[in-house]
Amino acid sequence: MSVALFSLTLFMSAALLFLMEPMFAKMTLPILGGTTAIWTTCMLFYQAMLLAGYTYTNVMTRRTNFRWQVLACVGLAAAPLIILPFSIPAGRVPPVEQNPVPWLLMILTIVIGLPFFVLSTVAPMLQKWFAAIGHPLSKDPYFLYAASNFGSMVGLLCYPILIEPRFRLAEQGRLWEYGYAILVLLIGVCAGTLWRAPRAQNPSELQPDAEEHASAPSLRVRLCWLALAFVPSSLMLGVTTVLTSEIPPIPMFWILPLATYLLSFILVFAKKPLISHSQFAERMPVVILAGIIPLLIKASWPLFLEIAVSLMTLFVIAVACHGELANRRPATEHLTSFYLWIALGGVLGGLFNAVVAPVIFSTILEFPLALIFAALLRKLMLPEAKGQRLNWLDVSLPLAIGALIIAVIRSLNRLGLEPGTALHLLAFGPSVLLCLSFAKRPIRFALGLAALLIAGTFYTGAYQNILYTQRSFYGIYHISNNETGQYRILFDGKTMHGIQSLAPERNREPLSYYARSGPVGQVFEAFSGSEKLRRVAVVGLGAGAMACYAAPGEEFTFYEIDPLVERIARDPRYFTFLRDCSPAVRVVLGDARISLKNVPDRLYGMLVLDAFSADAVPVHLLTREAVQLYLSKLVDHGILVFHISSRYLDLQKVLGSVASDAGLVAMVENDTTDIQAGKLPSRWVVMARNKDDLGKLVGDLRWNSLKGDLRSRVWTDDYSSILTVFIWD
Repeated sequence: MSVALFSLTLFMSAALLFLMEPMFAKMTLPILGGTTAIWTTCMLFYQAMLLAGYTYTNVMTRRTNFRWQVLACVGLAAAPLIILPFSIPAGRVPPVEQNPVPWLLMILTIVIGLPFFVLSTVAPMLQKWFAAIGHPLSKDPYFLYAASNFGSMVGLLCYPILIEPRFRLAEQGRLWEYGYAILVLLIGVCAGTLWRAPRAQNPSELQPDAEEHASAPSLRVRLCWLALAFVPSSLMLGVTTVLTSEIPPIPMFWILPLATYLLSFILVFAKKPLISHSQFAERMPVVILAGIIPLLIKASWPLFLEIAVSLMTLFVIAVACHGELANRRPATEHLTSFYLWIALGGVLGGLFNAVVAPVIFSTILEFPLALIFAALLRKLMLPEAKGQRLNWLDVSLPLAIGALIIAVIRSLNRLGLEPGTALHLLAFGPSVLLCLSFAKRPIRFALGLAALLIAGTFYTGAYQNILYTQRSFYGIYHISNNETGQYRILFDGKTMHGIQSLAPERNREPLSYYARSGPVGQVFEAFSGSEKLRRVAVVGLGAGAMACYAAPGEEFTFYEIDPLVERIARDPRYFTFLRDCSPAVRVVLGDARISLKNVPDRLYGMLVLDAFSADAVPVHLLTREAVQLYLSKLVDHGILVFHISSRYLDLQKVLGSVASDAGLVAMVENDTTDIQAGKLPSRWVVMARNKDDLGKLVGDLRWNSLKGDLRSRVWTDDYSSILTVFIWD
């Protein structure tokens, strides 16, 4: 019964902790534009609070007796009931031109700091209590860590599958509050069990230090714990960033890497480990090399394959590292100290990915660096590698690999071969196989991996001739010329966000999704010279191509969340749409919904929604509340225009349901014709209060009526489900 009680309590606390993580991160999406950096920053906070909780527990268990621990733990557990349910205070908005990370960390501390801290103390404290109750299994309570991580994984997976699709955020908060109240009762029962335990009642054993003495782990051992915790933490966040740089940053794609990470703890800390971590350490080179292939060839794999390979890479490395941690765990006396060092490694991984990497790297370099560090840690895991010493071949052979790749890439470039499978095999195939042959020597393999990645930067792939690369909180941007030198291209991740012709006679011509022959060009042509175009609001700036639709006397205002995008669009070294087409165009920085609240009602005749995070439209710009805000800023006969092109999301039925809910008329065009001369396929939706407001578009056969799906639930600020519109094929 004691095992069941403590296991259930640990399971419940971990499930609530990890239910809170995606729930609160989703609350922040409407404020910060739906970027994946929100999750990375939230994870840094969560890991820091875990460290704080473990530090508190370590001090309490070393300096107080069990009776004081019981009183303090139960009192602390009850404290969050006063402030629940949690929600973001009204009126809190992030800074416009500064990095929003400090602001987000402050909000996290204010809103969920106390309950998260309390929950983070439960796992180590209860394991320490279980070790004191005299149960036959109490000499090695680390199996409870597996129960805790199992609860964490269940809580994570329940959120996108069971909770997010069925409950609004306010309802989710109330359910979480009820679950927390049950947890407080369970903690009270565990405390009562400890209070009555003979060992805890014995005055000679009130001090935890009275336990059987075990020598304190050395600094070298503690640093090994730190490194073995740091690498999987950093890699988990790196995989999340890689996956959501192209697909929508939604709870499901946040949760998959974290659930994989937690699964590794469950498997290796079980009473009888289900898998051998040493076998995973031996196979690690194969999955690492598979994981870096998309980085080398600068191209995406099919979605399912990319997700599968990324998660498999994370799983193998996490099992190997966490398995080595489990093998190196100390005696029960040092249990809380062990968890403290694991938490510190997790925090350092989060700090590296969320704060350091975006500042010092212009691309997602933290992901390959974590793979290199993981390869180095194999020296701790493989018995045959522990006695190996560095020799000249360990350095010279990786250098030879790098030189070979650079020579092959330059030779192939001179031949003018197009990027493709044949070129990739010629450029990287032999070098990858050579690197794999170093697997028995971890340091040589790690250096060979580094040589592969460094030499791979000489190959630009789909980006062609890169002129500029920069990273911000909201995205990673590349500017390049196509290989013929005809066009300048703006990428966000691997998604094109703007194209400009470099020919003087065409450099004022909107291209890509904004071509005059495409849907948005048809909209502007249909209302040319009308009052609707006297004042136009455009959400999303990109390269600034839509400024070229502004005629004399027409006022265009762009709303852009990322200051870096405005700097790119205004820099004539890269794009000249704003300078040449509309020099006086106004750009308002900040999230569009927050900014639009500050403008007068009935100001605009047309409002164009063209905001993207890589390939995805931010969800909070498509909700019932968002459309109501847009309508309040439009004149009586104004129109809404939505750009919803996406490889992964079918947003037609979302907008159809929102339009029907608001009593609007909606039409859609899916343009795949005349894909040439810088034009790209695109999908656009227009909405108006009545049919006559859509003018000539009503009789245009290229536009089709868009009706709402009665079976689809209308998206709101506290309800949306990307899984229902995801294009799985």
